[in-house]
Amino acid sequence: MAVKNSQTGDADRLKEEAARRSPIKGWLDGIRATRTGALTLKIVIGVIGAVMVVGGLIMVPFPGPGWLVVFAGLAVLATEFAWAHKVLEFGKRTLHAWTEWYKRQGWPVRIIVLLVTAATAAVIVYLGMKSVGVDLIDLGQNLLQR
Repeated sequence: MAVKNSQTGDADRLKEEAARRSPIKGWLDGIRATRTGALTLKIVIGVIGAVMVVGGLIMVPFPGPGWLVVFAGLAVLATEFAWAHKVLEFGKRTLHAWTEWYKRQGWPVRIIVLLVTAATAAVIVYLGMKSVGVDLIDLGQNLLQR
């Protein structure tokens, strides 16, 4: 239903066109149709994406989905910010280059990479547990002495 002589300019027409597209894209385009909606969307997307990126970077040293959360946060930011899209594309290219390099390596290099990764994760977990007052080495020695 079109609204004639609206004080919002082309916003009503843009919202109607957006509604005919895919549900999410149309919904976002409908919000972007007004300056207030566009600014609000940018702020909300910026906060959600920043929280995801920062949370992912905090998780990176620990075993788990740290990098996945960082890339997901960049993908959220890329919906509104061109710089985030560029960073996301750079990350994809770098990850692809790393995996292609890794695939070309022989078994000795793959095993070394695996051992270094496992050792790094073990040190990070040990230091993380030590920082909260749990010494895994002492705990292990006590269990072996029983």
